[in-house]
Amino acid sequence: MITDLRWRIAIIVILLGACLWAIYPPGEKIRLGLDLKGGVHLVLQVNTDDAVRLDTDTAMERLREDLERAGVTVSGADRVSPTEFQVKGIQPAQDQLFRETAAPLEATFSRGPGAGGTYTFTMRPNEAVRLRADSVTQARQTIDRRVNELGVTEPIVAEYGSSSDQLIVQLPGVKDPQHAKRIIQSTAMLELKLVEKGPMPTKEALLQDSAGAVPSGQEVVTGVETLQGQQPEAVFYLVRKVPVVTGKELRNAKPSTDENNQPAVAFTLNNEGARRFGKATGENIGRQLAIILDGQVRSAPRIDSRITDSGIIHGTFTPQEVQDLSLVLRAGALPASLTYLEERIVGPTLGADSIRSGLMASVMGLTLVALFMLIYYRLSGINALVALTCNLILLLGAMAYLGATMTLPGVAGFILTMGMGVDSNVLVFERIKEELAAQRGVKASIDAGFKRVFLTLVDTHATAVISAAFLFQFGTGPIRGFATTLVFGLAANLFTSTFISRTLFEAVLRGRHATTLSI
Repeated sequence: MITDLRWRIAIIVILLGACLWAIYPPGEKIRLGLDLKGGVHLVLQVNTDDAVRLDTDTAMERLREDLERAGVTVSGADRVSPTEFQVKGIQPAQDQLFRETAAPLEATFSRGPGAGGTYTFTMRPNEAVRLRADSVTQARQTIDRRVNELGVTEPIVAEYGSSSDQLIVQLPGVKDPQHAKRIIQSTAMLELKLVEKGPMPTKEALLQDSAGAVPSGQEVVTGVETLQGQQPEAVFYLVRKVPVVTGKELRNAKPSTDENNQPAVAFTLNNEGARRFGKATGENIGRQLAIILDGQVRSAPRIDSRITDSGIIHGTFTPQEVQDLSLVLRAGALPASLTYLEERIVGPTLGADSIRSGLMASVMGLTLVALFMLIYYRLSGINALVALTCNLILLLGAMAYLGATMTLPGVAGFILTMGMGVDSNVLVFERIKEELAAQRGVKASIDAGFKRVFLTLVDTHATAVISAAFLFQFGTGPIRGFATTLVFGLAANLFTSTFISRTLFEAVLRGRHATTLSI
């Protein structure tokens, strides 16, 4: 019995020591959430029409190029809506060839014939639903990567609301909200396109050879040109619509300098991007390649030789802009634009007030509980208070080891844990009193009290854990914080109310022939 008791005391000491080491000093080891530390709370809407529209445009332009290579003449191709585009002017003699060329699109677009050699391609409903869902998921993952690279501790980026196109972003401890918002909202769509003509000072001059109309399969993109000693001026480029490569093929991006030792961004491509880039640059030596970021030409260098897997984006960047651009390119481009629906900035002073209020509530609750236990259960109340203190140490230690974030609802979970801890001790103590009233010995009463209440405690804690699991699964950040604290508290409470409390009783009564118990 003595050996068994020593073994249990050793386990308790080791666990408590490990938890105390994990939470000391509390200011560094306990992670605080947005409502306690201050920071930024954002609700964003992902404009999923952008992703669907981009997919429709890409399909239309690739079909146009395939038709040119196949020798099929059309009078035009235009997008009608985010999910539809039309191809016009197919000659009857080429109708069969047109159908064969457009056949690969039938997996994602349904094709409907119209009058005058016109065909309408409509994105299939299941494909549109998938694209919208994927755009929200990709936006969440991209924003998550960006805020993690910002160095934000324990950010929350999750889908939000019932409309399936909203995201909640919480950034605890952020001191420059506007900088964080710029990083989050930057689309960072990188495209490398072959230049057909430009730069020109005006759009009219650029389209002079085509009677003011944009040629089929091409588009006009603006840029900025800075001549030595002069102010930057807007210029225009005529480029191919279909890019050689996009940001999706990026492997890495990092700050660098250009040939003039000015801030620039160096990038490398993955294997597929390198293959396509090498083929395009090898076939177009002597031509310009426009590096387009978010719809604006940043630079348009001449292709002097075949290039495979790397390049440099240069322009009028500041060192901070280079850092930010490298970050968003590494994190990936957003699949669609974002709209801010809600923004709240929680100051650190408000967070400090919340901490003080939570601590005050905890201390007051613990004091009242201590008074009750000491008055009602006499010296056995000390046993309950020691177990309760151990409960809180174990709870904080578990949260520190697992990296859980403490929120204001989490503080409420702490207070609830104290109440449940006392409730468990009350159940045990009342059972012990019943055994003592039945004229059983002190040690036998303690043993029977813990054994006969154990299953009841397991049952009540298990049902509470199930409730907390549902809160965690379907709740948002604050609700999840409460559920997390509650689960850890329940586990710690079951351990302290059955294992630690019983060990304390046995340690006090060891070697004594007690005939009474102060309870």
